[in-house]
Amino acid sequence: MHRRTSSLAPWPWAALVLIAAAAPAGADPAAKQLFGVMKTPAALSARAIGSYTRGCLAGGRSLAISGPGWEAMKLQRNRNWGHPRLIEYLQRFATESRDIDGWPGLLIGDLAQPRGGPMLTGHKSHQIGLDADIWYKPKPAHSIGIKERADSSSIMLAEKFGQKVISENWKPGYVKLLKRAASYRETARIFVHPAVKRALCEGAGKDRAWLRRIRPWWLHNYHFHVRLTCPAGVAGCVNQNPPPAGDGCGAQLSHWLKLMASAEKASKIKRKPPKKPRPRRELRLADLPQSCRAVLNTDTASGASGARAAGQPAPVPERRPPDASPALSADAKATMDPNLPWLRGSAASAPKRPAQMPPPARKPGAGTQ
Repeated sequence: MHRRTSSLAPWPWAALVLIAAAAPAGADPAAKQLFGVMKTPAALSARAIGSYTRGCLAGGRSLAISGPGWEAMKLQRNRNWGHPRLIEYLQRFATESRDIDGWPGLLIGDLAQPRGGPMLTGHKSHQIGLDADIWYKPKPAHSIGIKERADSSSIMLAEKFGQKVISENWKPGYVKLLKRAASYRETARIFVHPAVKRALCEGAGKDRAWLRRIRPWWLHNYHFHVRLTCPAGVAGCVNQNPPPAGDGCGAQLSHWLKLMASAEKASKIKRKPPKKPRPRRELRLADLPQSCRAVLNTDTASGASGARAAGQPAPVPERRPPDASPALSADAKATMDPNLPWLRGSAASAPKRPAQMPPPARKPGAGTQ
């Protein structure tokens, strides 16, 4: 058996969780060290626990690596797990976008880890099994092998700080694709690059209600990020506040385009290197809902939900030098797309927001991930 972290491998995970619970504050391992190495889901009833950025997942299901209208990518990360609500959404969306809208099929990136929770690398969200990244690159006609899934990258629809989409990469079919994704009742938000939002506003036509759920966010130029609402009646699952009223194509979009212009200008100005920021405090098990302890402690041997999807290879840990990611401030962490480097299979750290980028949180329509 491959051991990802030799210092933790000899300990049974249940014992490690108990030790973490008894340890003095700050002495227990980061929650990502506990959740990030779990290979199988918790054999419990399906439940999204906590919030999108501070929670875990019980009874997770794996998305089949291939299906009618989709292919799961980057299988080496073992992040194609989600709440059944998300798996069913993706299956329905992929099939209907192909059969009704004529889209060639979806390439689906990261969902969540087998038990959700914080990840060793990348996303700040995707913790409760209700988030999924879908590539802008359509599914190719040929069968995709394991190596191609691991090595492939998506296509870029907009430059990092672009005001408009890249014309040669943009297709009218993206309007239909994102409209369908946003039109399902369970969709809470879909995060896209501001230039993509602009193109959708221009191509939407008279039916514009779905645009309210399409929210601009930094760096979503290679994929769009679907977020679902909590299943009805599930205790302890925390929804994000609803998006602002309207289609988001007026002052809200203008604000984001100004942010893009300011960020691009700031990125070109030569300045002295800023002082090294304080390391962002890592989430500990005590920071997550109490139920997440049971998720970590639950045995998977008797749970059907622990079965790997047919044909899915054993997960291979990402090769990444220790301490490769520079410490980022909480503000910078909250305004970047941590998935971008991993789309290319790179071990590089996620890009920093330019030092002088205006903060988006205090303006109308900026939203949060």
